[in-house]
Amino acid sequence: MAERHEAVAKAVAEGARAPHHPPRDFTPYRSSVLRHPHQPLVALTGDGDPEAAELRGPVFGVTDVTDLDADLTRQHQGEPLGERITVSGRVLDRDGRPVRGQLVELWQANASGRYAHQRDQHPAPLDPNFTGVGRCLTGDQGVYSFTTVKPGAYPWRNHRNAWRPAHLHFSLFGTAFTQRLITQMYFPGDPLFPYDPILQSVTDQAARDRLVATYDHALSRPERSLGYRWDIVLDGPAATLPDPEENH
Repeated sequence: MAERHEAVAKAVAEGARAPHHPPRDFTPYRSSVLRHPHQPLVALTGDGDPEAAELRGPVFGVTDVTDLDADLTRQHQGEPLGERITVSGRVLDRDGRPVRGQLVELWQANASGRYAHQRDQHPAPLDPNFTGVGRCLTGDQGVYSFTTVKPGAYPWRNHRNAWRPAHLHFSLFGTAFTQRLITQMYFPGDPLFPYDPILQSVTDQAARDRLVATYDHALSRPERSLGYRWDIVLDGPAATLPDPEENH
């Protein structure tokens, strides 16, 4: 991984633009080599009009999203196990303007590092009071907010002794279905960062730093939760990069 980072840093120092997208064949992340596209993209219609996809794509209405959807600790009869956290931030465009009415979705592992999904075979315990999915809409200032629990690290067999750092998955729909951004948020100070090929496949240090939230005591709630702030920029030089897992 260090060699790939050094090569990108050298190219940028010599005048190349910083990568705006993780590479699709980042060798240390084994799945990217096996699964990344090898053929050109296929047009959605015969005339190549991508907007035609919107005629048949899924839609949602603002009445479909309730306040309860954003609190992952209240979706079952009991409280989930783990450290409760509040995660909030703003969704911005490339000029720093708030993006209003944006559907933001979140999914994650529980505090033991296990997803409530049949394909997750990690022997950590499932939590009957935690499903790990939520959603909300941004307000007039582009602010989103979730209450949840901090996810645990988990093994993933990419290489010997491979463990994923704690992270939250985010999905943002734009004004059209084809504008969806999927990315991940990490927690500050995680000792697994240097060993994670998914995070390290983002070869630009500044772009990696933008994927890490900041602890914000103003967001912490007395007797309730610790606060983390994480802004999402949809495009431009300061864009939040997409999730490498979704690029192949």
